[in-house]
Amino acid sequence: MAFSLSKVVPWGRSLAQYRGMFSLTDADLDRRILGCADGPASFNAEMMAMDKRVTSFDPLYQFSISEIRQRIDETADEIIRQTRLHSHTFCWSDEIPTPEALAENRLASMNRFLDDLDLGRSEGRYVVAELPSLPVEDGSYNLAVSSHLLFHYSEHLSEQFHLDSVRELTRVASEVRIFPLLELGGQLSRHLDAAIAMLASLGKSATVETVDYEFRRDADAAGSVIPLQPPSLTISDTSRTWKCPALGQRHVAPTLDVSLDSNCQRSRFACVSE
Repeated sequence: MAFSLSKVVPWGRSLAQYRGMFSLTDADLDRRILGCADGPASFNAEMMAMDKRVTSFDPLYQFSISEIRQRIDETADEIIRQTRLHSHTFCWSDEIPTPEALAENRLASMNRFLDDLDLGRSEGRYVVAELPSLPVEDGSYNLAVSSHLLFHYSEHLSEQFHLDSVRELTRVASEVRIFPLLELGGQLSRHLDAAIAMLASLGKSATVETVDYEFRRDADAAGSVIPLQPPSLTISDTSRTWKCPALGQRHVAPTLDVSLDSNCQRSRFACVSE
């Protein structure tokens, strides 16, 4: 099925937000990084300005700057309207204290992305591609990161799509970090157990880790159309156990017990081949 720009709601995030979502250290930023479903984030542009390299993959990059900008203009007001409507569910901060400040922050990231897009495409930093199949050789990257796609849209994307996509990310990168693990309605993804079990069958292990990025306070709020900012998944070579009062302890794979932090707000999923 052809990718349609009319189905896209562009919402770009910055390098600082990527660092929070994926616990990216200074050392991580020096690795060969693949950003999957980066969309109109300024992560790539900001990294390039620091003489660091990221390759971003997204079907959005097939469109012109003017087409993407028009779609941003078409959708931004509705996103902010929804944010105001659900403002009590957000963790506002000095950096982003209001819905209007959120809009300014996101639009600044998207404008920086648009300013970089033509140059980045010519340099091979923005690649038109999408999961579950990436035009990349095995082990091309040290780290792959993906936010607000896998697990987040579990109701819309099938279990098989998730399994194929997670497997593909572990094929092209030695470590994978995925954020968040909660579906749009706030519950833990229905596909998480199957993904971790699949990884175990491939000789890989996964951990759910707490991160310092939290933008939504109400992970139990159902029916919100604003993306939640809770769990994220890291596939690593160690197994750990978390205790979550909200969910209880959950056995999700033969060698891995997983639950989340005290309010299920901040966790990520990451994977490292053994």
